Amino acid sequence: MKFVYFISAIAAFGGLLFGYDTAVIAGAIGFIETKFQLSPAMTGWAASSAIWGCVIGAMGAGYMSDKFGRKKILIITAILFAISAIGAAIPTTLNQFVVARIIGGIGIGAASMLSPLYISEIAPADKRGMLVTLYQLAIVLGINIIYFVNLLIAGSGTEQWNIDMGWRYMLGSGIIPSALFLITLFFVPESPRWLASKNREGEALKILEKVNGKVAAGLVMADIKNTLHEEKGTIGELFAPGLRTAMIIGVFLALFSQITGINAIIYYAPEIFKSVGFGTDSALLQTVIIGVTNTLFTFVAIKYIDKLGRRKLLLGGVTGMAVCLIGVGTVFYFGLSSGPLLLIFILGFIASFGCSLGPIPWVIMSEIFPTKTRGIAMSIATLTLWIGVVLITQLTPILLKEVGGAVTFWIFGANSIFLLFFTYKMIPETKGKTLEEIEKYWTKH
Repeated sequence: MKFVYFISAIAAFGGLLFGYDTAVIAGAIGFIETKFQLSPAMTGWAASSAIWGCVIGAMGAGYMSDKFGRKKILIITAILFAISAIGAAIPTTLNQFVVARIIGGIGIGAASMLSPLYISEIAPADKRGMLVTLYQLAIVLGINIIYFVNLLIAGSGTEQWNIDMGWRYMLGSGIIPSALFLITLFFVPESPRWLASKNREGEALKILEKVNGKVAAGLVMADIKNTLHEEKGTIGELFAPGLRTAMIIGVFLALFSQITGINAIIYYAPEIFKSVGFGTDSALLQTVIIGVTNTLFTFVAIKYIDKLGRRKLLLGGVTGMAVCLIGVGTVFYFGLSSGPLLLIFILGFIASFGCSLGPIPWVIMSEIFPTKTRGIAMSIATLTLWIGVVLITQLTPILLKEVGGAVTFWIFGANSIFLLFFTYKMIPETKGKTLEEIEKYWTKH
């Protein structure tokens, strides 16, 4: 298990870069808005430009990883992260900034699909939920770290210094985790299930023996070979009866993990707090509290996802999210947002999300598709996720200005209620099953 934890932690590092690179904009966007004198729509474009890159990365990474391997494409993502960190720190125009962020976004989009996929393909069945959840933990740690970095940088100079230079240091700091990810990737093996799909069974078996032990590895290898023999390996297979349900679940979970409002809070939390009377330092400090809460409750998911199962955690967490989002909207509606209630409801939402809708979609999406087309299927689901991120990131500043905080968060609350019913009706339990057993489940239903 030491070997499994080691390589899973390295693969999950892609999540740290995901969180770091996407949330860095939370501390920088206000200063960038002032620096380049942006309208609300252009502010949304500056904040969401990286997300458009994510759409491109998610779209192409599945095909590339199915063809060339999971490890090679992960290495490319680390290089793209590093290029983006440097490029976003030195622009003199908004267009230069946007191009650099799109490059980083391509890396994020690819890694967001590949990291959990890689972990799921190498992890033992009884530990898979916990190990894939390490990816979500890495995301929130990345968010948490950059919140602290943003806070330290913003406190290092005056408001004018932050407008001119502070945000550049925030964005440029991403070069450090990018370099670490790139170096450590050279120490992980290729996915054994991908190797088996390319008829490299000897290499695959060696890796499976390290993960499962010799006896169990032989059984897992036999199961993989039998299942691969039954797979067609075509996109059409994903939309055939049985696997079609898996595709619907993956796409739906991916979309609703975003349109229930998490990125509206992560990206715009400082601006939301400032808009209701908090100063810059106080608003940034409260985003640090949000990050810590998210991290702590992701540990709840790590502990219980393989014990209670994916379904129970998702039902409980989404219920809490819906209640808290309705509460946030109500606080805005009655003009109570300058008091502690706003922070309490936002923290309740973050806690509920952190132990359910944060990690569980990544786990389920990485489990439910067949090996030969898992990369492409994950691409489709993850592409949907990033389209949801684009919509929320682009529309949130406009919604907050045009219809106000109450209606904005009530919309997110309604989406959570819809997701709750979908989960109850459609999503089966997958804990403790091998990837091949899950695949066979769909063909029987």
